[in-house]
Amino acid sequence: MGLISQGEVVPAEALGRVHFIAIGGAGMSGIARIMLKRGIAVSGSDARDSELLAQLGDLGAKVFVGHDAAYLGDADTVVVSTAIREANPELVAARERGLRVLHRSAALAALMAGRRAVAVAGTHGKTTTTSMLTVALQHAGADPSYCIGGQLVTTGLGADEGRSDIFVAEADESDGSFLMYAPRIAVVTNVEADHLDNYGGFDEVKENFARFVDRVEPGGTLVLGADDPMAMELAAPARERGLTVLTYGVAAGADLRVSGFAPRGLGSRFEVEGVGEVRLGVPGRHNALNAAAVLAVGRALGVDLGAVRDGLAEFGGAMRRLEPKGEAAGVEVFDSYAHHPTELTADLSATRDYVQQKAEASGGPGGRIVAVFQPHLYSRTRFFAAEFGAALGLADVAVVLDVYGAREDPEPGVTGLMVAEHVPEGTVWEYVPDDAEVTAAVVRLAEPGDVVITLGAGDVTRLGPEILARLAAPAG
Repeated sequence: MGLISQGEVVPAEALGRVHFIAIGGAGMSGIARIMLKRGIAVSGSDARDSELLAQLGDLGAKVFVGHDAAYLGDADTVVVSTAIREANPELVAARERGLRVLHRSAALAALMAGRRAVAVAGTHGKTTTTSMLTVALQHAGADPSYCIGGQLVTTGLGADEGRSDIFVAEADESDGSFLMYAPRIAVVTNVEADHLDNYGGFDEVKENFARFVDRVEPGGTLVLGADDPMAMELAAPARERGLTVLTYGVAAGADLRVSGFAPRGLGSRFEVEGVGEVRLGVPGRHNALNAAAVLAVGRALGVDLGAVRDGLAEFGGAMRRLEPKGEAAGVEVFDSYAHHPTELTADLSATRDYVQQKAEASGGPGGRIVAVFQPHLYSRTRFFAAEFGAALGLADVAVVLDVYGAREDPEPGVTGLMVAEHVPEGTVWEYVPDDAEVTAAVVRLAEPGDVVITLGAGDVTRLGPEILARLAAPAG
């Protein structure tokens, strides 16, 4: 796939008529939505019809199913993602006609230009942090524009145009596209090795995060996770550039220090120094840290922190971030986008807190955690098989699917079994490579009182409703 090169930002008003290739994707449709709200003429195509295409059509976009050079119409600018191949007939025609072709990140940068932009980056937590920040600022009356890599549970939207001059965006490091942005405020939650199919190694990952920080506007603010050593390495050079650095976390000396974390059902409460008690309706210690990052951004923006704190209490989550899917036959089912060992560890730890609280409330032994994990990408599975297996040891039962290849071709010998064989003793595991057999396997293993959590960035999310339906079906 390669890395996106930094380029000159074209102001949104200079883009003319804009055509999106694969407009139905979450990121592309969000950018198109904001452009339509700003009065920019938009068209787009996608391989299949969807509700997102219908929504964009209702907003005034010309949408097409399939790909054909004729769909370009009289477009001046064509927007693509890294998933679009050069042989796509619309892209071929755009090149032949000499049209402006922009990567999705450059189109987003065009929308952010001239706004008080907040870009949230990090190996983990950026989608939830961006979502929390959006909801908290809305509650505080700031009404930002926003573009998130996921969808808010409350609205079902991942992007929209707000009335204020604040623009909140998730900044994706996976292909280097975050280097297109020049934010007023940047957040780096953490820096870990990932996306090594694109990067030459962890040193290159760290170098790109340093370049991202260098993109922050002069006099701007950098918000850093104080508990992550690699993130904190960015602090000194940022201060040398004259940036204000705000830190958050449980570490001593953090500007917004988190303490007294206590899980409460599917939420938590904790203290943030200088703010007071904060309550969340989403589980996990990692989400307490995400909330502290939001408070740091609120401070940098000059927004009332009491209102931000109250907004955090109303945050209902982002889709696929420990999202409750339902309950049947005494079994609760959740869904998570977690696809890195650190993310599995965070979500399974949060689930363990929840299960233990249920046990304490009932006075019984409590149920088990049944983790259903689909590895994402052959390269990531090869790099992190042992770490994935270790993380699944936090569950009582692990069902491991085969690898979801996404953009990658299969690699000989790289399968989900590599992960399963690293699950430690004490956790029961099954490797189920046949997708058609997974639901039956989970239903066979799950017992009343258990919590099932589907994990992965592929199509494992489809299993939640299937598992619930099978559990709810009459015996036989």
